[in-house]
Amino acid sequence: MADTLNGMDLELDGKIVLVVGGTGLIGSAVVRCLRAEGAIAISAARSASTDLQLDASDEHSVQAGIQQVMDMHGRIDGLVHAAAPSARTLDPAGNSDPARVMEAVQGKALGFLRMANAVLPHMRAAGSGRIVGVSGQNALVTGNIAGSVRNGALITIAKHLADEHAGMGIGINTVSPGIVSEHPATSVAPGGFGDTTPTQVAEVIAFLLSPRAAGLSGESMAIGHRVRGIVSM
Repeated sequence: MADTLNGMDLELDGKIVLVVGGTGLIGSAVVRCLRAEGAIAISAARSASTDLQLDASDEHSVQAGIQQVMDMHGRIDGLVHAAAPSARTLDPAGNSDPARVMEAVQGKALGFLRMANAVLPHMRAAGSGRIVGVSGQNALVTGNIAGSVRNGALITIAKHLADEHAGMGIGINTVSPGIVSEHPATSVAPGGFGDTTPTQVAEVIAFLLSPRAAGLSGESMAIGHRVRGIVSM
């Protein structure tokens, strides 16, 4: 039996999970965590040095990549979309530039939508599937228009898709980390959000991909302390 997360069998043995952005800080942690749980985690990225070369911004690349997974495995049980650079890498000088904002939305939110649209027909045919989009807590605060809008758009898209597939055995959720670091800060400032490690984020994602989380869909979950001092209903 595969190793289990905190002693709980997540029932991920043999599950086929595509991790887009699988070479990034969060994506690579997700791949490791899923493989430890017995899943067949396929790391996808634009780089050739990965399991599957795939560019989520290009429709042809997305369709070709999904077809490769189907040809090899015959199904896709789960999708994780973590393919976007950290908000800290966005140029502050372009914070209010409409072109930069649109570029950020295209790179993250619409990449998620493109990938979800590609896997959902296969999940509908199977009557089951789990999708997790990685957003971020800066969707909840001001100060970075591009970072906030792209994350807010991803959360909104996921909720729409979740509602469209309600009752079909398909769960679609998002997670929103704060700062992700191998050495997270231990304090949370007023108006700020708590840091997390890549592994902590990956463990939450692994649970959301599990049949154990079948009762969860359409949720947007903060990872790390949600913005301190703010009540979110």
